Formats: sequence, C-alpha cells, structure tokens
Amino acid sequence: MSTQIPPQIQNQITQLQQVQQQAQSLAMQKSQIETMKKESEMALEELDKLPDDVVIYRSIGELQIKSSKEESVSKLNEKVETLSLRIQSISRQEERVSKRFTQLQEQIEQSMENQAQ
Repeated sequence: MSTQIPPQIQNQITQLQQVQQQAQSLAMQKSQIETMKKESEMALEELDKLPDDVVIYRSIGELQIKSSKEESVSKLNEKVETLSLRIQSISRQEERVSKRFTQLQEQIEQSMENQAQ
C-alpha cells in the first residue's frame, strides 16, 4: 500500500481547508457586527435618558454634526436594523458553510476508506 495521497483526496482536503477559512472569516465578521450593534443599542439607551431638547453631535466621517435627539434616535434605529439583517445573513451563510464542511469531511473519510481497501 502506498503512502501517496491521491490527487482527488488532496483536492478535497484543499476544499475543506478553504471552507474552514470561510467559516472563520464569517465568524469574525459576525462578531464585529454584533459588537457594532451592541454599541448602537447602548447609545440608544443613553439617548433615551436625555431630555428631548438636548443638543447632540453625531460623527459623520471626520466631522461632528449637530443633530436633534429625534434624528439621532432614528439614525441609530436604522443602523441597528441594518446590522440585525446583516447578522441574519451571515448566520445563514455560516449554516451553508457548516453543511459544506460536513459534506466534505464525509467525502474525504469515504475516499480514504476506499483507498485503504
């Protein structure tokens, strides 16, 4: 029996590694977006404690722009909603990548068993 791994199995292993990297990348993205969402929610909580006529400054790029409480709350709510949708999208991608990873693992195991026979 040779110790050489057939090209088909090598290809499957390479695909498995790529899928694993995708999963790691998605997990990092999801973590970053969840952090941004929590920060926005915390800002909304703080805004809720302020009187309605308070002067607020929002960061837009490198600028600080004067804004009303109502406008700031609206913008933050939009941001939270957008981030929530992005998290859902990434979760669906993670599910697909996880299924693909499991499928590739099973294919590799089956190929290795067939090779051993």
